[in-house]
Parts: sequence; structure tokens; C-alpha cells
Amino acid sequence: MRAFIFPGQGSQTVGMGKALAEASAVARAVFEEVDEALGQNLARLMADGPIDTLTLTENAQPAIMANSIAALRVSGVDVGKADFVAGHSLGEYSALCAAASFDLATAARLLKLRGQAMQAAVPVGEGAMAALLGANLGLAREIAEAAAEGDVCSVANDNDPTQVVISGHRTAVERALLIAKEKGAKRAILLPVSAPFHSPLMEPAARAMEQALADVALADPAVQLYANVAAAPVSEADEIRRLLVEQVTGMVRWRESVEAMAAAGVDHFVEFGGKVLGPMVKRIVPEARVTSVVTMDDIDALVKEI
Repeated sequence: MRAFIFPGQGSQTVGMGKALAEASAVARAVFEEVDEALGQNLARLMADGPIDTLTLTENAQPAIMANSIAALRVSGVDVGKADFVAGHSLGEYSALCAAASFDLATAARLLKLRGQAMQAAVPVGEGAMAALLGANLGLAREIAEAAAEGDVCSVANDNDPTQVVISGHRTAVERALLIAKEKGAKRAILLPVSAPFHSPLMEPAARAMEQALADVALADPAVQLYANVAAAPVSEADEIRRLLVEQVTGMVRWRESVEAMAAAGVDHFVEFGGKVLGPMVKRIVPEARVTSVVTMDDIDALVKEI
């Protein structure tokens, strides 16, 4: 069995999609449709930078989605070749676009809004996120609880058995950096992000997404989605709509999602548009086969394989 998976924020790089666009009219059409939907030249920003502007949440989110969908469409591989789709945080929107729950333009507009709403939810400098390396979910929760001291500090991403991300008020997250070392985490690293994603502080962004999602056409996906906050397969549009709202403040249960897909029989994970999730998958399910699809060579190899 096979799952198509889609990366989240942090996978953006200057030059992303440029070679695909130069080699394929299909890729160019994807980037042109996203540019038209957003009313901006995102493709040029992706190709040429600057990285600071590309990394802005409102740009990075639709850019990463566009790059993933371009890689999928250039491959010509039908989503029906997958038994499940899944994405990490914003990658869930890429997965739903791939599975025809909503169209490309809708995905782009939703992610632009999602990025803007997440940034606006907390004043710059008041929130932070940190990666705890060598810490499992239980230890990360213990560290976050000890660091909170009345502030918000909670687990944002359970990525794999050795990497968990916490999020919340900057003062609490900074306390967590010290507590993590005392409690045995190998490293604790403050992440270069501008807001405390996937924490209760994102509640205003969740309400903005609830309103936005209520107004868009959302179909049942062609392939079941393993949802971030449920770590379980969902196939009904209304349930997906609800979970996308919950995802804004909820924990990304990536480790559990991969474990559940593997338990369901998935032994091949294909990551479109990045090489970020593949290593996580291998740390979660070492025996799994992982294919990362970014370049034309990757696409050629995938087509031969599938």
C-alpha cells in the first residue's frame, strides 16, 4: 500500500519550483494559476527570493503547496495510485488539493489567509516555538508543563520519536529551553518562526479559518486523508472542514499518523515537493520505503517505479 505525503512550513527555499517550471508547461500552469488566484507573482518570489520575503508565513504556505502540486501534476501520477494522502500542517491543504477536495486556486487563497491570520493572532515577539531533539512526546509534555508557569506552552508537532516541537508564549518557551536540558533532552533549539503555531494562542486564526472554510466548496476526497489532529483516516467533507479548523490550534500528530498508516498496511510513502518528511518517516517506521519527488529526475524515477 502507498501514501502520498506533503511537506509543511520550513521546506521553502529560494529556487523552489524553478527547474520544474523551466522543464514543464504543466508546472508553469500550476504556478500561473496560483499567481492569478493570489494576485501576486509568487512564482517569481519562489524562484528568485529574497528568502526573508518567501519565508513570511503568508507567502511560504501557498508556495510550498504550489510546489508540491506542481511536482505531482508533472509526474502525471494519478492520486488513485495512493491508498491514503496526508500532509504536515499546511501540507494537509496540499493533500486535499491532490485528492480533489478543493481546487488549486481555493487551496492557494485559503493558505494565504491562513498565513495572514496566524501571523496576526499574536504580536510579533510575544510567541515562539522550539524543537526538542532527543525527546519523545511524554518528555516534551513534561517539559512544556513545567515551563508554562501560567503562560501558554504546549506541544505543537509530534514529528517523530526523536523530535517534538513546543509552542507558546516566548517567555515560557525560553524557560523550556533550560528545563529541557535538565530533563535529559539532547538539544533544545529556538526555531526561526514569527508566531507560536499550533498552540492555543492561535485561537483567533482558528476562528478566521472557520469562517473562510464555511464559505468554500469542499468535496469528499478521492482518497482518504489521514488528518493531523486525528491521526486517523477521514473521508467526509464536513468532518475535514471541522478538523482543518481544529488543526490551527491543535497538535500535528505526525508520528501517530505515520504509525497508523503503516499499521493499515502502507509500506511506501511518496513525498511530493520536499525531502523533509521522508527522514521523519524512516525514523518512525524504519522498514518503510520512502520516495522524495522534487526534481525532474525524481519524477522520472517515480513514473518508472509506479
